[in-house]
Amino acid sequence: MARYGRLKPRTWGFDAPGVVHTLPTTQRVIALTFDACGGPGGSGYDRKLIDFLRRREIPATLFLNSRWIDANPAVFRRLAAEPLFEIANHGTRHRPLSVTGRSAYGIAGTRNAGEVYDEVAGNHVKLSRLLGAPPRFFRSGTAYCDDIAARIVTDLGERFAGFTVNGDAGATFTPEEVRRTVTAARGGSIVICHMNRPTGGTARGIAAAVPHLLASGYHFVRLSDELH
Repeated sequence: MARYGRLKPRTWGFDAPGVVHTLPTTQRVIALTFDACGGPGGSGYDRKLIDFLRRREIPATLFLNSRWIDANPAVFRRLAAEPLFEIANHGTRHRPLSVTGRSAYGIAGTRNAGEVYDEVAGNHVKLSRLLGAPPRFFRSGTAYCDDIAARIVTDLGERFAGFTVNGDAGATFTPEEVRRTVTAARGGSIVICHMNRPTGGTARGIAAAVPHLLASGYHFVRLSDELH
């Protein structure tokens, strides 16, 4: 609060200094990332999606919210034990990250630097305890942030991961829309989708897109495989 409490943000949205939107490569490499948002209506588990990734041995980075972890402890433990997956921080209460209380998609944001700290650090502490090591990447609820909040994330030792391709529009896309959008990803893309809404089109869309991308010479990585 002493360092950032009086600063006024200049930006709001998906882009801010320090937010990573692409992988630093020109190769045919794509990072699939899946958010689990938690809370009312958001604590489901898309088992078909994860089982498909397992069968095809497709690595992915999973951004898990604290509330989702609490609702799915056994699933969390299994995912955390699998080298195929990397666990990342999706916040404590799934808030857009703001120092002024700005909202996104009807979700109220954090209201000041102290609440930004709580949103990031609360789940950071939980994941560090459960994983035995701190998470390296953070994505806010809705992926929105301002530039001051993004600086706080960096100060807390995590990298703010944005995205290149919005693969499922918050799990609202049909399977065909997911397939078409994800298939259009190019080398260096970070794809954002969701793993907490099993009734959506994400699992079937990803299952259709991944074989096409593999056949086109792409391969898949976790964020930490390319962002060192």
